[in-house]
Amino acid sequence: MDDSPAPPLSPPARWGEFLARAQECHEVVERMKSPLIVNHYDCDGLTSGAIVCAFLEERKIPYRINTIRKLDEAVLNEIRREPELVFTDLGGGTDGVQELEGEVVIFDHHPIAPKNARLQLNPHMFGIDGGAQMCGATTAYWSLRALPEAAIVGAVGDVQSPMQGPNRLLLQELQAAGVVQAPIDLKMYGRISRPLPQLLAYADDPYLPGLSGHEERCAQFLESIAKSFGKKDAGWKTYGELDAEERKKLIGALAVHLAESAGGRAAASRLVGEVYLFPRFANTPELYEAGEFSTLMNACGRHEQPQLGIDICLGRAEALEKGAALLALHRRLLREGVEYAYASVRDWGPFLFLDGRGVIDDGIIGVVAGMLYPGGRQKPIVAIALDREGKIKVSMRGTKKLVSQGLNLGLALREACMPLGGAGGGHAIAAGASVPPDRLDEFLKSFPKILQKQMVKAGE
Repeated sequence: MDDSPAPPLSPPARWGEFLARAQECHEVVERMKSPLIVNHYDCDGLTSGAIVCAFLEERKIPYRINTIRKLDEAVLNEIRREPELVFTDLGGGTDGVQELEGEVVIFDHHPIAPKNARLQLNPHMFGIDGGAQMCGATTAYWSLRALPEAAIVGAVGDVQSPMQGPNRLLLQELQAAGVVQAPIDLKMYGRISRPLPQLLAYADDPYLPGLSGHEERCAQFLESIAKSFGKKDAGWKTYGELDAEERKKLIGALAVHLAESAGGRAAASRLVGEVYLFPRFANTPELYEAGEFSTLMNACGRHEQPQLGIDICLGRAEALEKGAALLALHRRLLREGVEYAYASVRDWGPFLFLDGRGVIDDGIIGVVAGMLYPGGRQKPIVAIALDREGKIKVSMRGTKKLVSQGLNLGLALREACMPLGGAGGGHAIAAGASVPPDRLDEFLKSFPKILQKQMVKAGE
């Protein structure tokens, strides 16, 4: 597996301006006396929030932190009179931040609200794609230079691998410093933690025809390749426990399987690619590989224990042990959610539809949607669940190929929700919304038209 460094990457055209703004934000945060950090609850939000925490702790600056699901009017009213505020993975796209009374610094990568003129470090302000080339954590890191592993984890958790643009500049810098390794290897999520049959059964990129979603078939497939994939005492090995020869056998067999499937040759090329490993955590399976680390962060955030995720990033005693127990619950709920989803997803023409109300928790419905690739998915997925207030939570996931063809789920959701009294937005490849229950049918009728309009416009 090749681990040779890639050729140095040239910085973006306005990189000097970006770094100047990063330094300005650094100096303002460093002058703060006791700021409130407001961060999003997903992996990128927790890692970016932890970067700010680490920066302040290094300087012995006291702080408080408030992790939230969405920055709405209620939250803005609560924090309106705070004298010092730092937003991470939030705030850049919200006009209401402009009305806050205190000093504000924003580290964000979402599209910018026209009226928001607060001090902000955001790639969109400098001609950089915040959906693919920088996340909240890497944005914060370029300014504060704390917790480098967390920056990479935030990017992986926000589906920004392989690294591009400024993310790749950061990767190359951290590789040179020995903080991260980026070997070319099997890319499937769960390489370190999942037994091999589960690794294949939950494969989504590439989707494995006849195997994905079928753990028993995966076990039979593995037995046909090598008996050594099973441990001598009991159970299956993980990919991380295979030796070099066993890994070659498995990757070769998967490549043949994909090549023999319809359209499989292109899919086979996606089997291997960059994976991100942290030598500092070589003896800690939950943190060693960025994909595993990102899932641990999502488990903490989506099961209402965001502080636990931040404590893990900060290396707090006993936090990892508690996180591992929560991760086991998270994986079980995901497994049950995906099993239900495979049996329940429906093709609604322009998109696939998954109704998870009453079955799948709203905290993981988006993750389940992202794991669901029936038939090698060629359409975006719309998944819904009930939130704690009884509203409809909509989570959508696309693919990089669809985005290259014109799909922008963030813009589409915003347009669909605006006339319905809901709120929606996000990135081109992944987005979310809240819709009043009595207007769900209107949403589902209007959304396909918006999607078709995007794709037609892209093809003109």
